[in-house]
Amino acid sequence: MPAINKQITLAARPSGLPKLSDFKLVESPVPEPGPGEFLIRTLYVSVDPYMRGRMNDVKSYAPPVQIGEVMGAGAVGKVAASQNPQFQPGDVVEGFFGWQQFAVSNGAGVRKIDPSLAPVSTALGVLGMPGLTAYFGLLEIGKPRPGETVVVSGAAGAVGSLVGQIAKIQGCRVVGIAGGDQKVAWLRDELGFDAAFNYKTTTNYAAKLAELCPKGVDVYFDNVGGTITDAVFPLINTGARIAVCGQIAQYNADKPETGPRLLWHLIVKQARAEGFLVFQFASRYAEGLKQMAAWLKAGKLKYREQFVDGIENAPRAFIGMLQGENTGKQLVRVSAE
Repeated sequence: MPAINKQITLAARPSGLPKLSDFKLVESPVPEPGPGEFLIRTLYVSVDPYMRGRMNDVKSYAPPVQIGEVMGAGAVGKVAASQNPQFQPGDVVEGFFGWQQFAVSNGAGVRKIDPSLAPVSTALGVLGMPGLTAYFGLLEIGKPRPGETVVVSGAAGAVGSLVGQIAKIQGCRVVGIAGGDQKVAWLRDELGFDAAFNYKTTTNYAAKLAELCPKGVDVYFDNVGGTITDAVFPLINTGARIAVCGQIAQYNADKPETGPRLLWHLIVKQARAEGFLVFQFASRYAEGLKQMAAWLKAGKLKYREQFVDGIENAPRAFIGMLQGENTGKQLVRVSAE
């Protein structure tokens, strides 16, 4: 057991896109678990878009990370020492352990991972929060029906790539929007999307969407907001459902963007736009994970993971993810399993 715990803390509140200087690598002694606690050696940490909001000094659905505090994040680790009878050394666990090599927990919010089911890293992706977000966001908010057209923005990300596949399982026609030709090819050729386009090289989103959605849009799963979402609204059908999962196009904006007033489309089309947080379905996580695991085992779901090695490189991986450098789930590999 090493004596030093490397941690990534928040050094400054970013203006716009975060910079490496907004983070600081610090070293502290490896903590000792007290009564009822256990020590986790981190294997993988997650980088996710929602973490950008927690870097601001504004409380929304979660308190902001304080200056000097370890960046909060989901992680998978192995129990190294324990004074908690429910967690034994060698157990693989997932929880909100943050960007650090070692963490102490009392077990609250921690779940055990069965390494025989899938690679343990999937507990931060397809069999973790992104998978649950896709599952409940699409099925409970979007409520897709067979034959309907589902449009997914941010479609090559950890959530969007699963949303499209779940929509296909439900018998829908799926159109994805992603930022790169390789991502578009992955969506169409490997994940089974019916159509997809590269928003970075498409000059007229409205025309492209009208071409790919000749029968309009019944469900829109929105991960990005901004001008892409502006282009979707006029195409929604009567009774359409819009699941607002994220607004990543605006996360790094210094001030709110102006845009068209679109809510009248909801009136004319008797449609519904609803924002959600995966945490509102916490009581049903077991149900969602069971179904996602079954689809994965049956070969109905595919996933992709990208790894950056070393806790010191978590900020770089996070910034890259915000700029769309990842395909599928971006993870940081902290130590060997």
